[in-house]
Amino acid sequence: MHVFTTYDGTELAYHVQGDGEPLVCLPGGAMRASRYLGDLGGLAGRRRLIRLDLRGTGDSATPADEATYRVDHQVADVEALRLHLGLERMDLLGHSAAGNLAMLYAAAHPERVGRLVLVTPTPWAVGLAMTPEHWLGAARLRAGAEPYDTAIEALGRLLAGSAADGDRDLAAPLFHGRWDHAARALHAAGAAERNDRASMAFAADGAFDPPATRAALERFPREVLVLAGELDGGPTPELAAELARLFPAGVLDVQPAAAHFPWLDDAPRFASRVERFLATGA
Repeated sequence: MHVFTTYDGTELAYHVQGDGEPLVCLPGGAMRASRYLGDLGGLAGRRRLIRLDLRGTGDSATPADEATYRVDHQVADVEALRLHLGLERMDLLGHSAAGNLAMLYAAAHPERVGRLVLVTPTPWAVGLAMTPEHWLGAARLRAGAEPYDTAIEALGRLLAGSAADGDRDLAAPLFHGRWDHAARALHAAGAAERNDRASMAFAADGAFDPPATRAALERFPREVLVLAGELDGGPTPELAAELARLFPAGVLDVQPAAAHFPWLDDAPRFASRVERFLATGA
């Protein structure tokens, strides 16, 4: 573990794994400790992963002002990390909700990003909405077998605002391509690794200005990989394609049989695809 002090005096932690060119990794959740990213399916064998624990998560300190959990304020934390690492330009990966943080950083500091990887990103920052129809349409691709039929029913209650106790756990298999031991372990660790207060503030009112962010990203000069899961509802492959088209050099990749955590579903495929993009931009 390493620490640095960000713009408001908060001490933030980051974790380094692997060798090679650095890749700064921002975890989703929203506001989950970066531990769940692991070695990103073996990507640490090809890149030096720098996993940031966002403020108030993992080994990072809690800020004095909880309003700074809002994602647009955290752009300055990513910039402080870049300066601490002494990187003129950095490759950047954002997963899930942190796709928004990565996009806001790229919009604010385009000259400081090498290549940008957005893994199953939630595209709130650019005004693309993930609707109940998206979620349920993806979920119904698994209908006809357990635990998915039970999971689809639980997801429906969650989306309708009529959830019962335990429905989040029942719906969890839908977020994974395979509901195996690794998927169960990642889900089980989630509650302890997530800062719920920070998660609620992450996308609070004022966090996003979609027209301004879209305009900035439409001029973004670097290559961008949007990696979606074939079975994911947030975003669906169709929504991910719409996001990729915003970027002048956007590339869409849909990982077969994967959902929201594609490095668990097919680690070799995920790691080789991301490394190829980082090496060539294609």
